[in-house]
Amino acid sequence: MAKIIPFRGILYNVSKVSMEDVMAPPYDIITPEYREALYMQSSYNIVKIDFGKEETGDNETENKYTRARGYLDAWIKEGMFIRSEKPSLYVYEMSYTIHDLKKRLLGFLCLVKLEELGKGSIYPHECTHSKPKQDRLNLLRSCRANTSPIFSLYKSQEGGISNVLSKIFGTKPYIESAYISGDTHRLWQIDDTNDIEIIKKELEDKAIFIADGHHRYETAFEFYKEMSAKDASTTDGPFDHVLMFLANMLDEGITILPTHRLLKEIPKDLNRMLSEYFDITPVHNDFDIRKALSGKSRVFGFFRKGSDIWHILAYKGGNLSEIHPDLRDINVIILHELVLKKILHTSEIGYEMDVNRALDKVKSGEFSAAFFLNPTKVEDVEKSALSSVRMPPKSTYFYPKLLTGLVINKW
Repeated sequence: MAKIIPFRGILYNVSKVSMEDVMAPPYDIITPEYREALYMQSSYNIVKIDFGKEETGDNETENKYTRARGYLDAWIKEGMFIRSEKPSLYVYEMSYTIHDLKKRLLGFLCLVKLEELGKGSIYPHECTHSKPKQDRLNLLRSCRANTSPIFSLYKSQEGGISNVLSKIFGTKPYIESAYISGDTHRLWQIDDTNDIEIIKKELEDKAIFIADGHHRYETAFEFYKEMSAKDASTTDGPFDHVLMFLANMLDEGITILPTHRLLKEIPKDLNRMLSEYFDITPVHNDFDIRKALSGKSRVFGFFRKGSDIWHILAYKGGNLSEIHPDLRDINVIILHELVLKKILHTSEIGYEMDVNRALDKVKSGEFSAAFFLNPTKVEDVEKSALSSVRMPPKSTYFYPKLLTGLVINKW
């Protein structure tokens, strides 16, 4: 049973700052150069809290985490941040364009009761790495706050939540802001107890699937266990919930983009090795790989250094008997389990989202080959999660990214 609650969120005071100047994307897609630009954009940009810079002379008592706490406390004291008067949910809408299509993603921000992943109502779908989790844990310890939301999905054909969310569009949003990408972000506050109860009721028997933010969830759960070990009274305290954005996976506004795989070395006879499991079709004079693969299942693109053509690989089936039957048709699992593990025996993989940049990295000799994928489907995320099988890292790139700085949950 998914347990959600409203909370008194901390939001920027829109009478004192321009939201375009103070928001930032999630920390894990911010390059060092972009972080510098965000620092220059505003002295109150959220990146200084959520993903601050290391400085010369940093030590245990003065570092980016203690500075983050200092900024958060100071900005609250200065009135740059204000706390909602009533426990609330926050409706969040993103209007964006992708591949020349205009789309809208709608959901809401709330607090969700923490539980061990896969042991209750909350499911992961992707593997994680330890280094980012340590960074997020240090930030939690210092700030005692969720500074950015976890992007999660639920599945419902009931109309209660959609009716509540739709009703609010007749009112003025607290935040309406265009971001640098051209996307428009709007935020409304719901503090009506009846509306909140409708939302909570509809989610009572629903599973929650983490779309983006596995590191942050696992870190929040680790921090909760850490605090519980120090003081048994915290087992039902402020640390046992985490900030989440929830969207209905049946919403057509959800977009998943693929991340393509790059390899440093490949065998000379790789085409022969692949032909045992794939029908291979050469493609001449047309490198619109995304368009050529679009709409096809169990199909990959393959390009190798020194070639002036690329190939379409159509999976014949078989040789994945150890994989859960529901998952044997998922592209990224076929690629990793069959091609990378069984055929090539490699775990050294490069990643690139842009098709043309991936091609250039192979043509330049930086990599020997590239495999191109179609996007993972939302229903495949659900299948993987419910099967208790985590997909490889970077199996999904949910777009657009939730902005950091819209709402903060501070204990």
